[in-house]
Amino acid sequence: MAGTPRTWNDADVGTVTRKKPVPEGLWLRCDGCGSILFKRALENNLGVCPDCRHHFRIAAPERIAQLADPDSFVEFDADLTSEDPLSFVDIKPYTERLEGARRKTGTNEAVQCGTAFIKGRKVVMAVMDFRFLGGSMGSVVGEKIARAIEVAAEEDLTLIVVSASGGARMMESGLSLMQMAKTSAALARFDQMGGLYVSVLTDPTTGGVTASFAMLGDVILAEPKALIGFAGPRVIKNTIRQDLPDGFQRSEFLLEHGFVDRVVDRHDLRSEISSLIDYAGK
Repeated sequence: MAGTPRTWNDADVGTVTRKKPVPEGLWLRCDGCGSILFKRALENNLGVCPDCRHHFRIAAPERIAQLADPDSFVEFDADLTSEDPLSFVDIKPYTERLEGARRKTGTNEAVQCGTAFIKGRKVVMAVMDFRFLGGSMGSVVGEKIARAIEVAAEEDLTLIVVSASGGARMMESGLSLMQMAKTSAALARFDQMGGLYVSVLTDPTTGGVTASFAMLGDVILAEPKALIGFAGPRVIKNTIRQDLPDGFQRSEFLLEHGFVDRVVDRHDLRSEISSLIDYAGK
């Protein structure tokens, strides 16, 4: 009948206006240049922006997969877990924070340790995971890294530690700070035995981790533009009431001032480490 509005049914709407939804999580924005990146393509590029070379933070399992030869990583001490010796509570109990971190990451702590091969060279690896409570170092993280050092010493293997941490874990107070001395002492013994320790600094490496094992490597490598320091730049600026130099506490700044040996793109890290092992005769 002329002039009578047409009634649309569900089938008509589906045919004319319904669009296929775009799945969430497929795209992300680069923090370096603002480019919109396809997540799968970024993962295939080792988490490095193809436009500006910004190095995204990556989880410990991804790091291990990138550095180690396929299926060569054999984890040890994976069952060690933190307790709550101080019954610490801020806005929530420490035990709840630990449980949430375990669910989020699928791991028991902020570091994974094991033996692996890097281009056929057997090594001991300790890889920190910033997803787990900011990669903070508590008593278990310190214990696992100390044990990894001891395994490297016993088996005469190169030690590789990849740091990604906000520092000591405040929920464990002095017990956390003790790990700085413990890991440093273990590295001193390792050095006396002639061991090779390659420290890899990623974004961020700060606090008590920087003030202990992270900066004690025989060779210290850093990823581009990683934040590396003890206190953060904002804290320092507010304390001394002065503007900081451009690039302060970034890898390139530390290289220029002699605190790291090389800044290495993530794509070159495997080759760099294997070459260092060969050069040292390990």
